[in-house]
Amino acid sequence: MTSIALAEELLLLAYDDQTGKATGSRIGLDLGMSAAVLVDLALAGRIAYRDGFLTVIDPSPIGDPIADAVLAKAATDDPHTPAQWLQRLRHRLRTRVLEDLVARGVVRDVDETQLEYIHVHRYPCADPAYEAEIRRRLADALTADTIPDERTAALATLLTAVRMEPALRLPPEDVARAHKRLEEIATGAGFTGAVSIEDSIVRPSVALVVATLSRAISAALGAPKSA
Repeated sequence: MTSIALAEELLLLAYDDQTGKATGSRIGLDLGMSAAVLVDLALAGRIAYRDGFLTVIDPSPIGDPIADAVLAKAATDDPHTPAQWLQRLRHRLRTRVLEDLVARGVVRDVDETQLEYIHVHRYPCADPAYEAEIRRRLADALTADTIPDERTAALATLLTAVRMEPALRLPPEDVARAHKRLEEIATGAGFTGAVSIEDSIVRPSVALVVATLSRAISAALGAPKSA
């Protein structure tokens, strides 16, 4: 199966397959999707974190319309910090990603009218194969003893940064262990600053981008609420 963008992966995990509605924090999901676009560009070797800013190092398109539009804008714009990029990208990003997924038949756009004139859109799953593949990768990562590939490690780290662990739909008795494992993945990949970038199992350039974006997300969301 052709891989899909990280932002699309986060969105599919967050939306309920039957109701077509987003679960969890909407702001958290929007910030996570913004970060995911930038992480995809870092994975493709197009941007890097330098001197406090995310900088374009190769303006060549990667073949994803949303990411390529961001890359083209970044190549001609003033440098911005990770936190600034998160805020700049999150507006209407979800709508654009949903429109793209609808056009490709991954989700359906169910337009319902409430109170005679208020339109409410739901996006139930149309092709479950994409989300099934995402969940398989994450399940393998949670049960393995080694750190997964860069992309899956980045997805796992973004999940924890935006506090989307409930989207994994795990039994209550497995939640704590899964959270610990996700943290192990982020640390082993060099995404938390707990290990040297040189000791990371992923490329240092990617580790820096993911680490700085994760910190920016945590700062934007604030301290988690007590149970």
